[in-house]
Amino acid sequence: MLGFNKSHLSSGLLQSSLHNQDNFYEIFTEDLLAARQEVIIESPFITYKRLTYLMPVLRRLVESHVAVIINTKHPDEQRETNSRAGECIGMLQEAGVKVLFTGGHHRKLAIIDKHILYEGSLNILSQNDSCEIMRRIESNQVANQMIDFIGIKKFIN
Repeated sequence: MLGFNKSHLSSGLLQSSLHNQDNFYEIFTEDLLAARQEVIIESPFITYKRLTYLMPVLRRLVESHVAVIINTKHPDEQRETNSRAGECIGMLQEAGVKVLFTGGHHRKLAIIDKHILYEGSLNILSQNDSCEIMRRIESNQVANQMIDFIGIKKFIN
């Protein structure tokens, strides 16, 4: 039997909130617009429809000197389900977003200013018509733990 030791829980984790596909983008957009340093988004797929929805906010961030890093699958890995992935990636790069490619990528998360972490099943840059969940956690400790875990530290300031 596993013991439960409350002292091992982060207070940030205890203050988390859950979101679904119906309310995620509203709170996520608010958090994006409040970003001051960097935004990291890991989404294996990018669709034109979802990207055009988020692109004005991403452009605004870059214009405000907020570093925006997106980690996704290479367009060749997205080709079967998304013929416009290359076009979407080009739009991001033209806007000044740093795009990274990870083979076999399937993580869905976002980290804002090393303080807010979203993690769950929702593909942030492609979600369209599916039932999903994302947990929002405000915690420098938890956000930095994820940064270390995914190995993206070398790409951020």
